Amino acid sequence: MGNDGGSIPKRRELVKEAAKLKTASELKETLQEQQEHHWANCPLSHRPLKVPIISDSGGILYNKDAILEYLIPSDDPADVTLKADGEKILAGQVKSLKDVVEVKFQTENDRWICPITSKPLGAAVKSAYLVPCGHAFSEVALKEVAETKCLQCGEDYTVDNIITILPALPVDKERLAKRIETLREERLSHSLKKASTNGKKRKKHAAEETEANANGHVAATKPAKTGIKNAATATLTAKILAEEEEKAKRRKLERNKNIEGLFAPAKKRPMTDGDFMTRGHSSTAELRR
Repeated sequence: MGNDGGSIPKRRELVKEAAKLKTASELKETLQEQQEHHWANCPLSHRPLKVPIISDSGGILYNKDAILEYLIPSDDPADVTLKADGEKILAGQVKSLKDVVEVKFQTENDRWICPITSKPLGAAVKSAYLVPCGHAFSEVALKEVAETKCLQCGEDYTVDNIITILPALPVDKERLAKRIETLREERLSHSLKKASTNGKKRKKHAAEETEANANGHVAATKPAKTGIKNAATATLTAKILAEEEEKAKRRKLERNKNIEGLFAPAKKRPMTDGDFMTRGHSSTAELRR
């Protein structure tokens, strides 16, 4: 290290160099890597994207099962931690299935392609999907065609409802942010369905409970309804609910065994009659009998 009489360090060896700014090509390469990662992986579950794939109002792609797991309530501490992480990732954009749209990609040889140009969709091509149908195209093809109906299903759409997939430019992000603000003012969700009125439902439920308690009746517990019309989604939701219920049963059983281990049966308890001086004598006499 020097300073021992044998060598003298120079100033350039002591002063740290300032961090170098990345060049335009390096920034572009980093952005390309990020885009490729997000086109291949779900940010919520950190697993590869697989059908069915859904998107929020910001154009981010997620696995549908990951969103369902996030939306289903759970008391498991591990799930609570995952939900807290999910809230940071989703940033309050997804509160129900109305806040997402299933993106429908056309596939060819295990690749997503644009139905109009037949070119692959991905990080190298600026892509978009339509709301409410969810069919995905390249943005260039949509601009050239300039139609008001989806070329896949014929459903009407407007220019405002062309959602850029994984937008990288600030202009695209601002446009999508303004769109969802306008929809919320109109009490609509990202999927153009009426936004959930959870506040009114909670007030109504609380009023019903108060009335039941005042009349001296206990309201019967009703089975929870998923409210999901799609058969595949309903089946997946039911499967996740069954798994959560099985986990809860196992935790309850383990908890009961742990509690039983803390208490000994009455026959095995040591004798506590008498004072401290005579307790041992009593135990010996009892054993002799």
